[in-house]
Amino acid sequence: MRLNPAPALDPALPVDTSDTVRFVPLGGLGEIGMNCMAVETAGRRIVIDCGLAFDGRGLGVDTLHADFSYVLDEPERLDAIVLTHGHEDHIGAVPYMLAACPVPVYGPPYALSLLKEKLAYDGPRDFEADLRPIYPGERFEAGPFDIEPYRVTHSMPDCTGLILRTPAGVIVHSGDFKIEEAPTDGEGFDFDRLARLSAEEGVRLLFSDSTNSVSEGTTGTEAEAHASLEPLVREAQGRVVVTLFASNVHRLRALTEIAKATGRKLCLLGRSLNMHARLGKLHGYLDDLDAVRIPRDTARSIPRDQLLVLATGTQGEPPAAFARLATGTHPDLSLDPGDTVIHSARIIPGNETGVYGMINALERQGVHVIWKRVAPGIHVSGHAHRDEQRRLIELLRPKSFVPVHGTYLHLRRHAEIAEQSGVEDVLVVENGAVVELSPERMRVVEQADTGRVYRERGKEISERVIKDRALLAELGVAMVTVVVDDRGRPLGPVDILTRGVLHEDENEDFLDDACDYVFEALRRSR
Repeated sequence: MRLNPAPALDPALPVDTSDTVRFVPLGGLGEIGMNCMAVETAGRRIVIDCGLAFDGRGLGVDTLHADFSYVLDEPERLDAIVLTHGHEDHIGAVPYMLAACPVPVYGPPYALSLLKEKLAYDGPRDFEADLRPIYPGERFEAGPFDIEPYRVTHSMPDCTGLILRTPAGVIVHSGDFKIEEAPTDGEGFDFDRLARLSAEEGVRLLFSDSTNSVSEGTTGTEAEAHASLEPLVREAQGRVVVTLFASNVHRLRALTEIAKATGRKLCLLGRSLNMHARLGKLHGYLDDLDAVRIPRDTARSIPRDQLLVLATGTQGEPPAAFARLATGTHPDLSLDPGDTVIHSARIIPGNETGVYGMINALERQGVHVIWKRVAPGIHVSGHAHRDEQRRLIELLRPKSFVPVHGTYLHLRRHAEIAEQSGVEDVLVVENGAVVELSPERMRVVEQADTGRVYRERGKEISERVIKDRALLAELGVAMVTVVVDDRGRPLGPVDILTRGVLHEDENEDFLDDACDYVFEALRRSR
């Protein structure tokens, strides 16, 4: 295993550039989210995925994404963006890249529908997006690459991995995946295609999702989550509220079936959840939804024991439906003692305080709260655990392996699985590594400048502003005001106003002395 090797070009071992491919991770390696990778050969380039991350530091930043300068400094070389699926950490920053370089975007139909929604929601654009659907098993060309999508299972519908046929050999990019052979939507992981690929063509390099590489065993299935949720809804006496990730259309489908089976009406709260419900129907994943769904403004009129509510805001986000229900501020519905809330989602590290704050607020109201720690089966991950990661590696038998999507810990643990599975050439790199692949070898040849772009309401804000905000949050601010003449001498008293520095009422003598000091310093300076 090679860990973050320094860039090295060995002149004694020249490589024929006509059969080399370079890949450059711009985001998602060494961190969670912001997944984005440039792949290039023969002077042309594509980008695989282009995602966001969400900033939880409370500094006014809504989202952040990779710095695309490596790609955008040479826009004429970029031929396409290719998407594996529609989660925000894979498509969320596409509009920003397109604004600078409007190239075709290839992706599964559901992902492209989500991208259309993003482009429309953010308002008019200076470019017309060229969106081109791709389908498992149907090869297409993007720039110099022959690409074939294959079906994978994940926590949203219509997800793919990618097979790239390149001068250096076949490269497989897993996308985000888990292994479900009999998923609820019938779109199972395509083992047969990958087995044929390995046997007939061989795999030069595998990029594989590392998100759950520290979790032993296998990931639970959506059918198991359904089986855990249904008795909880059936046995509840009052209203039932389930908070879930809006993009998990599989879970929405299961809860639709549960509502029908338990005789409850279904009410959806939250813009993103209603959007996924609309798109899920459009793409044929939620055919039975309208049979049980009611408008949110009629929810109050439904008897408590006949209502199932689905709400966004699993991470305790203040504006979301879950938080507003917990704080009693939702305009269309309030909860009563004896109602049940089910938190059917993972609590993302860093969000524990907000989520448990919501849980405590609900318990104070007499609401019964069920979450994964006390009922593990009510949520299952969309990412492969270690046994599934090993299974993919052993199925493809790649000559080389590079783990992607995760912190350094996740990458390292995934690399260990590859070594244990017999892969001879395992490389762990982070964002910015320029890796060159030939039929014979793989090596880091450069280090590209990478970084982050911070956005507030879609507008870019500089890293300097973020650092200043963090400093203000840590130290506070003191403002000194005084009227001076044209020579800088004070014409009146000095006033000092502080925020986050000290308690002014308890430090009046100190502030008076500080004002006198400033006054005298100004008076003597001229």
